[in-house]
Amino acid sequence: MLAPILSIQSHVVYGHVGNSAAVFPLQRLGREVWPLMTVEFSSHAGYAGWRGRAFDAGLIDECVAGLQAIGALPRCAGLITGYIGKPEIGEAALRALSTIRAANSAAAYACDPVIGDVGRGSYVAAGVGEFFRERALPLATIATPNAFELEWLTGERPGGLAAARRAIDALRKRGPRVVAAKSLMLDDAPADALDMLAGDETGCWRLRTPKLPIAVNGAGDLFAALFFHHWLETRATPEALSWAASSVHAIVSATSAARSRELILIAAQDELLRPSRRFSAEPV
Repeated sequence: MLAPILSIQSHVVYGHVGNSAAVFPLQRLGREVWPLMTVEFSSHAGYAGWRGRAFDAGLIDECVAGLQAIGALPRCAGLITGYIGKPEIGEAALRALSTIRAANSAAAYACDPVIGDVGRGSYVAAGVGEFFRERALPLATIATPNAFELEWLTGERPGGLAAARRAIDALRKRGPRVVAAKSLMLDDAPADALDMLAGDETGCWRLRTPKLPIAVNGAGDLFAALFFHHWLETRATPEALSWAASSVHAIVSATSAARSRELILIAAQDELLRPSRRFSAEPV
């Protein structure tokens, strides 16, 4: 059995975003997951009729204290965080990280700094972006920003390859050992392609996939979870990037073919284990 991770993210009843996009894929790969919700919504907020509410920071503290009380935390391989809603929730997540690392000093932290997206701008509450930049990233092992978030956090627009590498280096200087930037539209990329770029202390790698004719919620959450899992297994950034990107591309492709508005994680679950097409991360 693979060592468990604590996943502090949003949850939806319908569809696959946040923990609803992370938990089952990790379990399918054999990874035990302890999901702890920051919000409970009927669906993601892209639906006009969505309902639900956010949880308070105290609930996270209580649940982590309960895990500590039953002696579970020494087994925990790490923490992943995604959408946090408000800075107080983020601070509770960092208290959870501190408690986990007190029990297991080798525990890793994967921070998906959910702030916004190209074309939409920032869509989080005041102070959340600053929380990620000033509080979470200095403690992170891995960061998985998208293009908008990479620029927001570093002030460097990742337009060309050199600029994207500078942005990754700048973000790594804030704390994360590994930065994997997703959904990049670099100047030298064909119009029908998307790039991912990942860097660590040993180098930098680019992975290019065909652009798919669909924009689907939850793909970034899925990528962050898969990247964390594969990095924990291999401790190799290019391998983690290749496996995670290949599975995400295959699942989004299947979702597009099915004309679904939501990721078809259950129907396409074999792509988590054996992606139909394996994309390689190339050193740059």
